[in-house]
Amino acid sequence: MVDTKITKEELIEKAKKPAKDAMKMHPFYRGKIEVVPKCVIRDIRDFAIWYTPGVAEPCMDIFRDQEKVFQHTNKANMVGIVTDGTRVLGLGNIGPMAGLPVMEGKALLFKYLGGVDAFPICLDTNDPDEIIKTVKIISPSFGGINLEDIENPKCFYVLDRLRKEANIPVWHDDQQGTAAVTLAGLINALKVVKKKIEDVKITMIGIGAANVCITKMIIKAGADPKKFIVVDSKGILSRKRDDIKPTHKEKLEFCNMTNAENRDGGIEEAIKGQDVVIALSKPGPDTIRKEWISQMADNAIVFVCANPIPEIWPWEAKDAGARVVATGRSDFPNQVNNSVGFPAIFRGTLDVMARTITDEMCIAAAYELAKCAEDKGLHEDYLLPTMDEWEVFPREAVAVAKKAMEQGVARLKFTDKELFQMAETKIKRAREEVAILMDKGIIEPYTEQ
Repeated sequence: MVDTKITKEELIEKAKKPAKDAMKMHPFYRGKIEVVPKCVIRDIRDFAIWYTPGVAEPCMDIFRDQEKVFQHTNKANMVGIVTDGTRVLGLGNIGPMAGLPVMEGKALLFKYLGGVDAFPICLDTNDPDEIIKTVKIISPSFGGINLEDIENPKCFYVLDRLRKEANIPVWHDDQQGTAAVTLAGLINALKVVKKKIEDVKITMIGIGAANVCITKMIIKAGADPKKFIVVDSKGILSRKRDDIKPTHKEKLEFCNMTNAENRDGGIEEAIKGQDVVIALSKPGPDTIRKEWISQMADNAIVFVCANPIPEIWPWEAKDAGARVVATGRSDFPNQVNNSVGFPAIFRGTLDVMARTITDEMCIAAAYELAKCAEDKGLHEDYLLPTMDEWEVFPREAVAVAKKAMEQGVARLKFTDKELFQMAETKIKRAREEVAILMDKGIIEPYTEQ
């Protein structure tokens, strides 16, 4: 709950602080990740084991049986974070080098929250076929690929091709990760307001990669597509729209399957009378107006997740009558953040060496994530666990791994207990490693310059 004693100006200034701190601390550390050994080095003679001549035996073992690569190397725990820098956060097409700080941050979250070793790969090409080719070429080094910050509609084409053609799991976090966490938040928001997913009317504002996948996943989880209204930059999608290019297959699909009321207009008309609004669109404030929120149904749910500024400030949405409000920011209640999803989803995927990440695996993660928050005690300002609730991540990983086994896409099978112990051990190790490095001064404490 926002403290009413704090002025709106103070809240806005608080919202700007992370950016100011980032400009001080990034140059201090010159990056956020590095490569460190995970094997013993008792003395220099051990290099005869880890490198030549000893390493030749593991090499030949893999040559005889390709699956042995998972035993002899870190492939089973290594994820490549691939981007072309064409859709970085809310910043747009800023290029691969300007996107590198985000990819390093993603790798940091993978490790600290999921115990997953991840490495940023920023590609100097905008050609989708070149991206696909590159991912396939580098895949021997990785257990999975996380596509990141690739523009729409190219991201759909790249993901669809790679899910079919790559021999390791490939997913797009801006699509599947955002969708899983948003679904989890919606599941619990509906519990708070005592409404059912199959009954509610939902408006999606924005038709980027995230909202396309969110819409599809919510429908797969039980929502009625006829009760959806989807809004792009030109207005509500409907069968009457004749301005949509054939390359935007998802938009055309939504024109035909949503908006049974056949509404016209923009955001205001799309929101009126709706139970739920989920917006990942133009950063605000004032992309969505208070008077529009006031026309929603009773006990309305509003997810305004544009970054860095939500489409409407959450306190304004509350003032307008919204019962539950979520944003994409950690400094407001109810953060809808991929970071409570992707580290655990990949943890579970890698632990059973799954060949792909299915939509059902993501939905399983969403329901377990929602259950974690419910177990702690749901209320209007607590829909989802936060990143500091580390015990959530092993639970989520187990749910994903179990679904992979059920669907027959896992190479390995374990009991629930074994899965939990594996995930917990790896996640604890990652967190303790950072704590030790900080305690010993190897990671230097930040001081104001």
